[in-house]
Amino acid sequence: MDLGITGKVAIVTAASKGLGKATALALAREGANLAISARSEALEVTAKEIREETEAEILTVRGDITRQAHIDELVQATLEKFGQIDILFVNAGGPPPGTFLSLAPADWEAACNLTLMSAVRLCYAVVPHMLERGQGSIVTTQSVSVKQPIDNLILSNSLRMAVIGLFKSLANELGPKGIRVNSINPAWTWTERVEKLIADRAERSGTSIDAESAKVTDNVPLGRMGTVDEFGKAAAWLASPAASFIHGHALMFDGGMTKSAL
Repeated sequence: MDLGITGKVAIVTAASKGLGKATALALAREGANLAISARSEALEVTAKEIREETEAEILTVRGDITRQAHIDELVQATLEKFGQIDILFVNAGGPPPGTFLSLAPADWEAACNLTLMSAVRLCYAVVPHMLERGQGSIVTTQSVSVKQPIDNLILSNSLRMAVIGLFKSLANELGPKGIRVNSINPAWTWTERVEKLIADRAERSGTSIDAESAKVTDNVPLGRMGTVDEFGKAAAWLASPAASFIHGHALMFDGGMTKSAL
């Protein structure tokens, strides 16, 4: 299937590894040019890998999306290089695990800045440009926890719901103006973050990573975790004109793990 994004320009944040990297690679494979951002020095390695495979034009802007100055720099540099922004993929590292009483108000403030406010600031920076052009697609990656909370992830459970509320509201406001807004919400997909979460579970329960991984996949009808390649393909499709009538949707990338009917 031709996704219709050849020559389009996509911003992908937290793109040096994991789900962000997989999405950037999938978009580039479909012909998009990229502006990718992350704090890590690995960003340049990622850009080199994607260039070598796809020959896409790639702009790298290292920085921290919890800082307004970096977001402004990222968007301005993208417009200077490419002259347009067609796709915004909002992605950030997840907040740390913990139960309510193991965390402090400062942890909530930091998590809010990372998970919610980074999405708010990115949209404020990009939406006016998309409105001028009368088109665009914005996708955020959040979590299956927006449908059913995950134990020991109270920060993520709470703040990702806030992002979904933001994006559902933006869908109502921006859809009539030509901008599609959606979310993709992964369950257990084997990334470095998931490995850390599984290791945390193993440490707290006195078991092993293999044992905790098996517990997770027991709840997945497909019997396994998703792969980053599968995620990237799904995210690229959702962001593309191939999904042109998908709007205001929270796509569950979970192998059937979510049991709710709605």
